[in-house]
Amino acid sequence: MPPYDHGVAATPDSDADDFVGYLHLERRCFAWVMERYRGLTPTQAEPAARDWYPDKLAETPWGDMVFHDPAWHWAMTVIHGHMYWLGHPELENPPAEYWAIP
Repeated sequence: MPPYDHGVAATPDSDADDFVGYLHLERRCFAWVMERYRGLTPTQAEPAARDWYPDKLAETPWGDMVFHDPAWHWAMTVIHGHMYWLGHPELENPPAEYWAIP
C-alpha cells in the first residue's frame, strides 16, 4: 500500500484502491486522536474510528464530503464540540506526530 498524503484527499472518483487506502489512513488518524486526546484505549478507539469512517463509505458517492477536513478536525469536534478551536486554540492544528502517522 502506498503512503498517503494527509493533505490531499482522495474521493470516490479516485482510483478505488487510493480511496480505500485514504479511508484507512483517516481511520488510523481518528483513532490516534481519540486515544491521545480523549483517553480511549486502542480497543475503544478502533470501533469509534470505524463508526466515523465505515468501510461502506468507500461505496458511496458522498464519501468525499467527509474528507473536506482531516480526521484531526472531526475527532476534535467529537471531543470538544463544534468550533473547538475557539475554546482550545492550541488544538487548531495537529502536532507533528499526527502528520507522521503512516
